[in-house]
Amino acid sequence: MADGGVWRPPRTCEDYWSEWKHCKGIRNLFHNYYTYGEAPSCEQWKIDYGNCRQWEKSKSPDSKESLCKSERARIIEKQKYDPVWKLRKSPPRDWYLPLGQDKPK
Repeated sequence: MADGGVWRPPRTCEDYWSEWKHCKGIRNLFHNYYTYGEAPSCEQWKIDYGNCRQWEKSKSPDSKESLCKSERARIIEKQKYDPVWKLRKSPPRDWYLPLGQDKPK
């Protein structure tokens, strides 16, 4: 809160609206159904959009708490999965050698 202690939502209200529109889109619906076998749940984006608008109008503490709780849940959900690649501390010892494309298979 570097701007004088005034709390602002983590995202703009338009971001919540565009996330909801993207979630409800046919392309995203098809992708989620193909990948996970079910349609995505987009209701939380719409709830967050409503809470953001309510915060902008009346500075309601309930809407503030709901937005914070929702964003925390999203962050925790993201951190739940391990990265696909293991990060290296240093390059392989023989990184400078040719790849050996002429070796028989």
